[in-house]
Amino acid sequence: MKDELTIALDAQTRLAVTAADCTAAAGSLARAHLSGPTASHYLAQALAGVALLGSECSEDDETVTFRLDCPGPLEGFLAEATVAGTLRGYTKKKILDDFDGLGAPKDPVVLGASGTFEVIRSVPGKILGSGAVAVGIAKRQAVASGLDAYFAQSLQRRVRTAVVSAAGDDGVPVYARGLMVECPPDGDADAFARAVELFASGAAAKALSSATVSFRALLRKLGLPLAEIRSAKPLSFACRCSAERASAMLAALPPAERASLPSEVDVTCHMCGRTWTVGVANG
Repeated sequence: MKDELTIALDAQTRLAVTAADCTAAAGSLARAHLSGPTASHYLAQALAGVALLGSECSEDDETVTFRLDCPGPLEGFLAEATVAGTLRGYTKKKILDDFDGLGAPKDPVVLGASGTFEVIRSVPGKILGSGAVAVGIAKRQAVASGLDAYFAQSLQRRVRTAVVSAAGDDGVPVYARGLMVECPPDGDADAFARAVELFASGAAAKALSSATVSFRALLRKLGLPLAEIRSAKPLSFACRCSAERASAMLAALPPAERASLPSEVDVTCHMCGRTWTVGVANG
């Protein structure tokens, strides 16, 4: 699969299937943040999750934000997708020496026993909708559990998701993918129950993690081989930060605070890790 958000609808069952692959975007972002393997693992999952949520965007300039606050060593993450398919984000901790190099991270250990997931849809100057859910982090993959709980509790929609990722010892994600199946009110409940079992057993996540995965293969795995692909949109890493925005931020500081700064300041964007060197105007 390539970095893409793909949506299909099965006419017979009315089930909708959404898949997101953002492996290249996650790699670019992890490199920009200089993240270690554990942080990159969760950064990749955050991007895959928010990419799935990005399928909900419909307004011009709309953005969806996906946030986790948790008591574990990672402390949480924030990821963002735009209606155009651009992704960015960060984990609160970027290096976790106690976990890096020890294999696949365990959610309850790195994230803690519970976490609060928040989703915000917005356009400039206006929040279109938001919801927050508290999720116990136990056996099931935490990010998928957070997404499912958000759809069920905040939107009263029947959805199941799988989110998978892996990062190499160099901290670069090997893959970052998400899969979502939704049963609308008029959908086939039995077909959805069969799909839910694939998610519960881990079969959906295993298929999603395959090196040879394709969207059509995922549809066949879900028992929906005739589903029609309705849309396919490229996904990419991009950030809205710039030297002009960094200068504007410094210009907004109180004059006394600006006067205490050197003539040039390095400003690092926490969303993408890029550093801008800008001049400070004290006039």
